[in-house]
Amino acid sequence: MSIEHACTQLERFGDRPFRVAEAIDAGVPRYELYRLRERGEVINVGRGVFRRAGSALSSSTDLATVCARVPHGAICLNSALAYWDLTDELPASVHLAVARGSHRSRIENPPTVVHVFAAGTFDVERREETTETGELLRIYSPERAVVDAMRLAHHVGRDTALHALNRYLRRQDAQPRKLVVLARELGGRRRLTDALEAVLS
Repeated sequence: MSIEHACTQLERFGDRPFRVAEAIDAGVPRYELYRLRERGEVINVGRGVFRRAGSALSSSTDLATVCARVPHGAICLNSALAYWDLTDELPASVHLAVARGSHRSRIENPPTVVHVFAAGTFDVERREETTETGELLRIYSPERAVVDAMRLAHHVGRDTALHALNRYLRRQDAQPRKLVVLARELGGRRRLTDALEAVLS
């Protein structure tokens, strides 16, 4: 396979990161991918994850890289709050949830904190989002991000959780009732309802 043909095959990934297995499925053998890396045509951005050289980066590139590395995971907690503009914090690490019983990856680049969530509710409000540069994210919804922050305040910080709740409630599309329903399903309903009563009173 020529370098030119391999590069053409990889164009289907656009600016998003991709795994070695995806490149192979696109018709680019593993050895060819590493040859492209040596020539500077692709860049290794994480273990087993590449992106095309010169591809546009977004503010969520680290999140997209982690999602490419762990397609069965979900961006959660502080990272989800930051993505949905529910916090002023810029997390130093990517926060990723995996279902209990699934493989728990160790990711050093970008720095990643892996959280284990209950398998039975893992997919609740887990959605796919696309960044402005076409990168694919698997991330929890704003509502789940808030509920998770409230019920796991020991991980995100109580002040951060309460600030996220307040900021969410100021959104035009806020759904307080949905928060309560989710908290009933995921846990932490009492904590959330007490906080809602204090904020809305």
